[in-house]
Amino acid sequence: MAYTTINDPTIYFNTVLYTGDGNNGRTVTGVGFQPDWVWAKERSSSSSHKLSDSVRGATKELESNNNGAEGTNSSGLQSFDSDGFTVGTSVAWNQSSQTMVAWNWKAGGSASSNSNGTITSSVSANTTAGFSVVKWTGDNNSTATIGHSLGSTPSIVIVKRIDATDNWYVYSKPVGNTSVLNLDTSSATAASINYWNNTDPTTTVFTVGDSFRTTGSFIAYCFTDKKGYSKFGNYTGNGNADGAFIYTGFKPAWVLIKRYSATEYWGLIDNKRPGYNLNNRYLAPNRTDAEVTYGVADLLSNGFKNRGTGSMFNTSGSTYLYMAFAENPFVNSNGVPTNAK
Repeated sequence: MAYTTINDPTIYFNTVLYTGDGNNGRTVTGVGFQPDWVWAKERSSSSSHKLSDSVRGATKELESNNNGAEGTNSSGLQSFDSDGFTVGTSVAWNQSSQTMVAWNWKAGGSASSNSNGTITSSVSANTTAGFSVVKWTGDNNSTATIGHSLGSTPSIVIVKRIDATDNWYVYSKPVGNTSVLNLDTSSATAASINYWNNTDPTTTVFTVGDSFRTTGSFIAYCFTDKKGYSKFGNYTGNGNADGAFIYTGFKPAWVLIKRYSATEYWGLIDNKRPGYNLNNRYLAPNRTDAEVTYGVADLLSNGFKNRGTGSMFNTSGSTYLYMAFAENPFVNSNGVPTNAK
């Protein structure tokens, strides 16, 4: 069996940088595919993170740094294009002279109906890359199962109610099905069997419990590990600049980290913003802050190594969740090692 089936991760995930010009109809290219999920952030000044996906529609946006319902913003993301996307005059998407970053994922294009769960869902799924966007409407019952169309078991499920104020809820395999993290807050894990009904996802569905108040409309972003492309796990900090090495099996292009044993911000680094390795620039998904320069981690050919000593990434004895996507696999499908760039 091949080490990986994905020799070029950039056809499923890619980061692009651009500078805002304030003009309506600004096209952003260089993604390399038509994205189904775009997560954008103004880097050089304070503004909200903006998240739009093809299942809800381009102009429907959520913010990872707050618990508000989705809004319709015709001056924000306007369309998903063959090599990127088009934005309007919104400050958070296209403020003149401000530097921007956009992280882009490819799902399956137009959504299809999935009736595997107790509630029928609309899903855009990419089984090769292990990513799906799932939308459904609650049925007022205390628990429900939702089809995700991945064909394999998700390691991460990020859920947001979109028609009302409610937190972002994160299921992760390392944390388990009796606890939850909130993407929009710095809180440590909250223990309760109600969020996921004490039930792990399966190859066909994930379970939501009554803490979600299963009335209303919801969106979920689901991820499963794919060798050489994506990995989701945890590690224990050592509080030392010579930090632990976390093996991923690829050179990371994007790493999201959350200390879950105690209160702390989420932290996000990538391979496109200047300064990665020794002097990363991180953004906090639960904050509106501009990017901060800080030595977080070295992005290596087969994983990442912590270099910071701060509590966001490497406190001694604290446990951390991470999500990582690849720039290139450590070994390609022909068994040949690839070179770190």
